[in-house]
Amino acid sequence: MGIKDEMMKRGMQMMSDPRVGKLMQNPQFMKVMMAALQVPGKVNTFTNEQAKAVAGALRFATAEDMKNLQRTVKRLEREIGQLQEQMKNR
Repeated sequence: MGIKDEMMKRGMQMMSDPRVGKLMQNPQFMKVMMAALQVPGKVNTFTNEQAKAVAGALRFATAEDMKNLQRTVKRLEREIGQLQEQMKNR
């Protein structure tokens, strides 16, 4: 049995417990749980923003910058190929 299956099984066992059901009805608890579930996403976003800021301050190219440059190079290569074909046809 995988970890996901085990977690689902344990979660279902917990949901059948009346104490958990009562806790889930508490709006304060639910607010805290929702905030806790949002923490990983917020940390990831904050980390990415800070990394971009540091890269910008140090004038480093980011992965996004590199992808944009690669797209531009490919587009220019295609345009050069088209222009070369036009020159051959003349």
